[in-house]
Amino acid sequence: MTRRSPALSAVAAALFSTGAALAQLTTPAPSPNATVSQNIGVTKVEIAYSRPHVKGPTHKEERVIWGKLVPYGEVWRTGANAITKISFDGDVTVEGQKLPAGSYGLFTIPGQTEWTVIFSKTATGGPGDYKPENDALRVKVKPQAAEMTEQFTIEFPSVTRDSAVLAIRWEKVSVPINLAVDTNAQFLANAKKAVAEAKLDDWRTPLSAARYLYDNKYATSDAAAFLQKSLSVKQTFANLSFQAGVLAGEGKKKEAMAAAQKALALKDADPKPSAEAVADLEKKMTEWKAAK
Repeated sequence: MTRRSPALSAVAAALFSTGAALAQLTTPAPSPNATVSQNIGVTKVEIAYSRPHVKGPTHKEERVIWGKLVPYGEVWRTGANAITKISFDGDVTVEGQKLPAGSYGLFTIPGQTEWTVIFSKTATGGPGDYKPENDALRVKVKPQAAEMTEQFTIEFPSVTRDSAVLAIRWEKVSVPINLAVDTNAQFLANAKKAVAEAKLDDWRTPLSAARYLYDNKYATSDAAAFLQKSLSVKQTFANLSFQAGVLAGEGKKKEAMAAAQKALALKDADPKPSAEAVADLEKKMTEWKAAK
């Protein structure tokens, strides 16, 4: 058997180590990858895409984008490199049409006066992987004239609790796409799952669920069940004072006062409420007495 000298072994190890390091080396992409995410209510939208430049990788080319580099009337990957991927962790509507939660390839067919936006079940791979039979949804939208955007951008210029505008911007064109979610329904679904999975001593999660639903006057029977769940796990100043407010709102002043008295009896118990919370409850109790 031939024995390798320690010096040769060291050289081999060094070369192997260098090769492993080189295997991890990446070089800058002409159209760099980017990720943009946005919460709409409790629904998260995330887009992974690439960002080409109008003037090309050298930033010196004079390129005509629309109708030439990106032809009209043909399917486009909506960016560069791999398929642009869009993910929703809850159900959404796109331009009024329903789209289930999931990940999709975001393809488009640009036009001078109208674009087709395609959500494909093919969410990974290259642009050649697009197949019409894998379309999950197609919608029509109108392009708008916009200020110059040198680097291709996907953004959310407008967001509310229940809706958002997703905008595709490049060169002097912006393409707005309207998204909408049912935040209350999604919250209720999330709350049921969270409460079902909560630890046996967790009284806070069902209380948080009850607060949101009562505050938004949505699914109040579920809200009542969540509140009772919280109280059954542990009675605290927080859930008893909240129960008192709910009962007072229902016109049950006697029951509200009883719950408030229980809450005050626990004001020095852990978790201790703030002095402001105690004062607020005492003020409400005075008002409830006066309203009898």
